[in-house]
Amino acid sequence: MMNVDHIAQQWFASRDWKPFKFQTDAWKAYLAGKSGLLNAPTGSGKTYALWVPVVMEYMRNAGASYKEPKNNGLQAIWITPIRALTQEIKSSAEQLCHDLEVPWRVGIRTGDTSTAERARQKKHMPELLITTPESLHLLLAQKEHKKVFRQLKAIVVDEWHELLGSKRGVQMELALSRIKPIAKELKIWGISATIGNLEQAAEVLLGNGTHHRNALILKANLKKKLTVTSILPDEIETFPWAGHLGIKLLEKVIPIIKKGKSTLIFTNTRAMAEIWYQRLLDAAPELAGAIAMHHGSISKELRNWVEEALHDEKLKAVVCTSSLDLGVDFRPVETVIQVGSPKGVARFAQRAGRSGHQPGKTSNIYFLPTHALELVEAAALREALKNQEIENRDPYARSFDVLVQYLVTLAVGDGFEEKATYQEVVNTFSYSTITPEEWQWLLHFITTGGQSLHAYDEYKKVVVDEEGLFRVVGRRTAMRHRLSIGTIVSEPMILVKFKRGGRIGVIEEWFISRLHQGDVFWFAGRSLELEQVKDMVAIVKPSNKKTGKVPSYQGGRMPLSSRLSRMLRVKMHETAQGNSNDIELHTIIPLLDVQRERSHIPSENEFLIEQVETKEGYHAFMYPFEGRLVHEAIASLLAYRMSLLHPISFSIAFNDYGFELLSDQEIPIEAALDNDLFTTDHLLEDLQASINAAELARRRFRDIANIAGLVFKGFPGKPKKDKHLQASSSLFFEVFRDHDPDNLLLRQAYNEAFEYQLEETRLREALQRISSQTMVVATPEKPTPFGFPIMVDRFREKVTSEKLADRIKKMQLMVK
Repeated sequence: MMNVDHIAQQWFASRDWKPFKFQTDAWKAYLAGKSGLLNAPTGSGKTYALWVPVVMEYMRNAGASYKEPKNNGLQAIWITPIRALTQEIKSSAEQLCHDLEVPWRVGIRTGDTSTAERARQKKHMPELLITTPESLHLLLAQKEHKKVFRQLKAIVVDEWHELLGSKRGVQMELALSRIKPIAKELKIWGISATIGNLEQAAEVLLGNGTHHRNALILKANLKKKLTVTSILPDEIETFPWAGHLGIKLLEKVIPIIKKGKSTLIFTNTRAMAEIWYQRLLDAAPELAGAIAMHHGSISKELRNWVEEALHDEKLKAVVCTSSLDLGVDFRPVETVIQVGSPKGVARFAQRAGRSGHQPGKTSNIYFLPTHALELVEAAALREALKNQEIENRDPYARSFDVLVQYLVTLAVGDGFEEKATYQEVVNTFSYSTITPEEWQWLLHFITTGGQSLHAYDEYKKVVVDEEGLFRVVGRRTAMRHRLSIGTIVSEPMILVKFKRGGRIGVIEEWFISRLHQGDVFWFAGRSLELEQVKDMVAIVKPSNKKTGKVPSYQGGRMPLSSRLSRMLRVKMHETAQGNSNDIELHTIIPLLDVQRERSHIPSENEFLIEQVETKEGYHAFMYPFEGRLVHEAIASLLAYRMSLLHPISFSIAFNDYGFELLSDQEIPIEAALDNDLFTTDHLLEDLQASINAAELARRRFRDIANIAGLVFKGFPGKPKKDKHLQASSSLFFEVFRDHDPDNLLLRQAYNEAFEYQLEETRLREALQRISSQTMVVATPEKPTPFGFPIMVDRFREKVTSEKLADRIKKMQLMVK
């Protein structure tokens, strides 16, 4: 038998590489027919750990004839979470096949694939196909899809952690559940760099059955060297107590850019990227042409140009967002700068890994704080990385909207048989608890529209034929469904282009709707004047004005992760005890001295409450350090519970460190504490009474309605307006709530509102922790460094970023 291992070793040697043990372990496991999950640092060669054995298996089975061109059919599918990675993965696979003289074709199937190429693939599938979860489901919607997958030997899911904590991960579970019985020799492998719950991640990917029972978890025993350097202000006394841009330290970034060959400057939002790009050019005009910008709203052509220019060492720096988080191999990148806290350890590690993105190379990342207290987060991030405190990615469960979409997908293709499909679905992690009654409800919903929609023919999408197969027979229904496959629900976008052509990118409709003809805004690093909006296209022309609005995007503010918040409390405890060795905490000693002088710095067994009276009224500040979503829920809960003791109303503000209750009358804190204010007893009932649960569920239902196919977003080039989509989803919500309260999609909306919007599990754990701590009630004469940023958040949405900066300066002078 051919010694394929020797051939693989020779190929590595020809490139002056030596395979790591985790790579050879993956080869052996794959060739032994095993499935599993590979965990290895970014830039360590994970791709070849699984591309190589796929090709080796074919060479071994084909013997001496492996070099002869044959119609082998689809042999392996490589799943990537983003389209930007497809070309690089394709190049790696083609290089391997070329060097080993294996005449395999490598194809790409995404939303960008041309109709002609799709037609060619339908006739003759390539041996290796690189695709996304959405495009994989489109293949399942084809007629005779079993022929496509029958010869399949492997499915590799790259960056599995990125898919796991989303409904795209559920899509993968369902696709795998259908393909497993078709491809008898299938091996399933996931690849992940940064994830805490490896065992659960493998369980979700592989599902129940033989693939899971025979699975392996391979961990690379490689320690990636990572240096974290904070960019410190010269005078902490004049550094902002609150803010979100970090422009004050911009002058310290320019020397870093000029010193290195190439630098990635990560920001947390697209608006921040636009502003930082402008300010860098203003401060260092000599960098014009040497720096660029990259984020998801910029046109594909511009993004591709930036990626290629960076790879070819034509750019000194790129200001970017999470669009460059994942595994694109930019070998020349030396340095990464993170502007503002990334709010998660895994995200910080992923971005740091863009630097030194090769085995054995050191990753260098600078942390640039946007306000003084973020330096505590910098110290917490370094400690978390040192201790390998990486966040879990919690999988979605019982996402009935995705299941409804999937069943219609199967019905559009060859149809599905009830009992066999039910068994496939219950063998997934997400739907392992689905009951026969719930299954029947789903079938009833797709065939009749359910209890509320049975009178409308357009919701009777699926019929049961004479053979008992569930099928879609209407061409219009099938076409609309294919256009709607996917679980990424974004705000409606408007294309931005010049009058004579030239696409610049897309901007959310709500931002453009606020502009008038002649208004100037900055986008993709350009000053643009709006000429007109026509058919969801904004026509613009270049402007010479130096000022203009910057597009902001809904949902851009990320909450502090549970792991980072825990480490933040550790650093606060070290500060309270005076035994910290972190340079960041030493830098902000003057600020912490002010906090200690006016109030208190809580240790790990203390919970701090500050009561302050100002011209605005009576303030109660509390500091769980649990992230903004949990704080919003706790603030609402406590406001409700205190109102039961004494009639009182509150305004609420919150950030990642704490929250504020503001009232026009004195707040009865002591009485509330005597009545077990933080108890978890009756938590769900009190939460439902303290928040507008119906409104939260209504917001979640908007996405659910889109995914489940209740709302059609329009045909390509003719999307429906945002207000129409909102009205439609709200109507469905009200109909189900009033006439079909047991509707599974309605119940899902409420469950998601509590679990993902309010983070109920984390909220309960936070309340239990606080209840066990000693309450420290301080009464400072004016707001403290801890409380001031929360006050800023109360009016952040009411003013522009420029006015906000001015007001923060005035407020900070008043409270110092």
